[in-house]
This record gives sequence, C-alpha cells and structure tokens, in this order.
Amino acid sequence: MSRLSSPSPRTEPAPIDPAVWRILGVVLLGAVAVLFDTTIVSVALRTLTVSLHTSVATVQWVSTGYLLAMGVTIPIAAWAQRVLGGRRLWILALSIFLAGSVLSSVSWNITSLIAFRVVQGIGGGIIVPLTSTLIIQAAGGRQLGRIMSVAGLPAVLGPILGPVIGGFILEHLHWSWMFWINVPFCVAGIALALRYLPADPPISRHRIDGIGFVLMAPAFVGLLYGLSNVSKAGGFSRTDVVFPLVLGGILLAAFVGWALHRRGRALIDLTLLRHWPLTSSSILLFLSGASLYGAMLLLPLFFQELRGQSVLMTGMLLIPQGIGTLISRSTAGRLFDTMGARWLAVAGFLLAAAGTVPFAYADAHTSVLWLMGVLLLRGIGLGVATVPVMAIGFQGLRNEQIPDASIITRIAQQIGGSFGTAVLAMVLLDTRTSATTQSVTPGFHAAFWWATALTLLGMLLSLALPSSPPPAAADSAPHPQRGTALSPESVDNNEVDVAAESRVNVVGERP
Repeated sequence: MSRLSSPSPRTEPAPIDPAVWRILGVVLLGAVAVLFDTTIVSVALRTLTVSLHTSVATVQWVSTGYLLAMGVTIPIAAWAQRVLGGRRLWILALSIFLAGSVLSSVSWNITSLIAFRVVQGIGGGIIVPLTSTLIIQAAGGRQLGRIMSVAGLPAVLGPILGPVIGGFILEHLHWSWMFWINVPFCVAGIALALRYLPADPPISRHRIDGIGFVLMAPAFVGLLYGLSNVSKAGGFSRTDVVFPLVLGGILLAAFVGWALHRRGRALIDLTLLRHWPLTSSSILLFLSGASLYGAMLLLPLFFQELRGQSVLMTGMLLIPQGIGTLISRSTAGRLFDTMGARWLAVAGFLLAAAGTVPFAYADAHTSVLWLMGVLLLRGIGLGVATVPVMAIGFQGLRNEQIPDASIITRIAQQIGGSFGTAVLAMVLLDTRTSATTQSVTPGFHAAFWWATALTLLGMLLSLALPSSPPPAAADSAPHPQRGTALSPESVDNNEVDVAAESRVNVVGERP
C-alpha cells in the first residue's frame, strides 16, 4: 500500500493545460450520448409496450439487454486499450454505439429493438470506463479534483435531464427519436476524436486473459441480472434472483483468486486494491451508486404515483437536483485539490442525507416549492460528495494503471447502483399494486428512510478516506501525450510488460 508523503505548504494551483481541457471536451461530447441514452430509454418502457404490441416483461429486456451487454464488455476495456491504443478504441466503441443507435431507431419489432440495444451496450460498455481513463491520463495525475468535477458532469446530468428529454420526445415525437438524438453526438465525437485525440500506439501485444474473462464477465452479468429482477413479485426469494446472484458471487470469488495469482497479467489487476485510496473510493462509489441511482428510482415514482405528475413534468421537477449538483461540483473540485477528500465527502453525504429525509415525511399535499428546495440541497450534497470520492481513487496511480482502476471503480458504482435500486424497489414492492394514494404513502416513506440510511453509511465510511491534500505532481511526472508505448522489440507476443506491476506510487513521489 502506498504511503502518502508529509504534506508540504500548498501554493496556488497552476492553470490546467489547454490541451487537457480540449481532450476532456472531446471525450465528454462522445460520452454524453451513452450516459443520456440509458435514462432517456428508461422512461419510455410503457410507450414501447403499447407501440410494439408486447408485454411489460418482454419490453424490460430493452433495458436489461443493454445493461447485460455493458456488463460483458466493461471488464475487457483495459485490455482492449493496451492492445489497440486509447484513440483507436474510443473511435471504435463510439462507432459501435452509433451503429446500435441507428439500428435501434429503425427497429420493426421488439425482438429487433432488444438485439440492437445489445449492440449499443457493447459500445457503451467500452465508452463508460474509457471516458475516465482518457481524461485522467491526459491530466497526468494533476489537479484531479478540478478535472473530475467536470468529467463527471454527464453522469450526474444524465439521470436529471434524461427524463425531461425522454418525456418531451414521448409526448411530441415518435419514440424512435430517443435513438436518433444520439447520432449527432456520436458523429461529432468521432470527428473531433480523429482531429484532437493524440495518437497513442498500443502498449502491449499480450493475448486476453481468457480464463479471467470467462470468470469475470458472467460474474458481473449474473450480479446485474439477479439484482434487476428483485423488483418483481417475490423479491430476493425468486429463482431468477437467487441463482444469478449465487452463481455471480461464486464466479467473482474465483476471479479474485485467479487475478491475484496472475497479478499484472490478469484481465483486471486487482493488486491495485492494495492502494488504499482506490479501495476506499470503490467502497464509497458502491454506496453513492446505491444512494444516487436508488433514489433516482424513487423520486420519479414519488412524483408520478403519489402526486399524479406526467413524465415530462416529473423530469422538470427533478431539475433543481441537477442545478444543485452543477453549482457545487466546481467548488468541490477546487476544495479537493487543497484540503483532501475526507471532510469534503463527509459534508457532501451529510447534505445529501439532509435533502433526502424530508421525502420520508412528504405526501400528496406537501408544497412543491419545498420539495424543489430540498432537491436543490440534495443535489449540492451529491456534487460535493461525488467529486472527492471519484478523484481519490486515481490519486497516486501511474498512467498505465489508470485503465484497470477505471474498471474497478466503474464496476463498484454499477453494482452499487443496481443494489440500491433493488433494495428500494423491494421496499416499494408491496405498495406498487395498491389502488389508493394513502396506501402507497407509507411505502415511499420507508423507502426514503432506507435511501437516507445508505447515504449516512457513506458519510461514516468517508471518515476512512485520506485526509491530506493530494501531493503536488512532480515535474518528472509523465506528460499526458508523451509516449508510454512499448516498442515492438520490447514486448513479447504473449506477455504484458509487468516490470512495474508491484509499484503503486503517489504522484510526485519517486519510486
């Protein structure tokens, strides 16, 4: 485990290289399509059921198929980047997502739509972790707080603006426009990537860790699939919940043992978890995912079922939460670079909890203005909490370690979000079939108390985060665009270069 050096007197942070901002903008433009697509489609399932003349159980696979396809491809993103290079892989993944979007928009029945959503998921599964990787590598480990405060905006705004955009399309346009709106983002993202992303040669020629993939991909898919079925009648006692979760857990344990044996040659280098900032970040991302995405299940249902709002109006009522996140993230990024992660994350989770508790008392007659003010506070808390939790995971890692760290943190957040959604959906399960508003209210109150508890648990665990400010980057730190690639002569065709696999050094600290 890395040891943080004694903090030195802090100076005013140097300006971030314009080239880094340019790369960040190019990458985020492409990522917007993926991050907004998920939430836009989630509000359209009822419309698709009617338009495509299918059942609710079948149409759920429009989301489930996409989610599982992402689960298969996320674990291979680090290996693919080493073999293809980040620029090539980014363009390839965005092209796959573009093709899936166009095909989804011209789907002629539910079967074709599910199949084309799987194509989208394959591209999205690479894009999501690669977004963080390319941005952090471009920054060279410098001023991670400011960088992550901007890099995480699409992921935060997706659940907020997605329902608004989706609601507008469903009320005024054909459902296929949910996919057509991805096209300009993908096309512009590919064009700008060809122009501005630096060409980076492959850094490895090693074959994929086949055994690791056979263990990890089904494990991830099993966990996600099992958790996605919890909201159905029977909850955690269902066969399609218990069996996938148990099988996924067994395969995950087997992968951990295999990866620790393979070390730097594994599909995902789990030895990086000896680095406490990454481990603590992953744990808290699990909890923040549960709190954020779990509550994003509750809040739309609260406004629609308890207060009778339309899909579009519900999306608009959730906007204050997005505004709160926006106005707090830049400040949180600067504070992280000067004061560290611990107390910033504690304050953020506490504010988010304070913005969740009022919903545990709200009913159909509670003032809308009051609820919107509470959502603004909750958004501020989420913005303050997520920036240090995301940034601390990459502190002290070298560029070649960033891809594996991105996958670890992404898997933690993905499973956390699925877990939170499953738990809160189970709490609501018995009340969803009630016919009256009064019978639904207690279920929402209980679910929001659970969401508050998850948020407060995140606050308590934040006390274990490093308290020192991030070390200043050394002048000798690798420039984001300087070659880290290995020459063909230096790489064996079957093995990755693992000469430095056992060193995890704080940025600015010499090995």
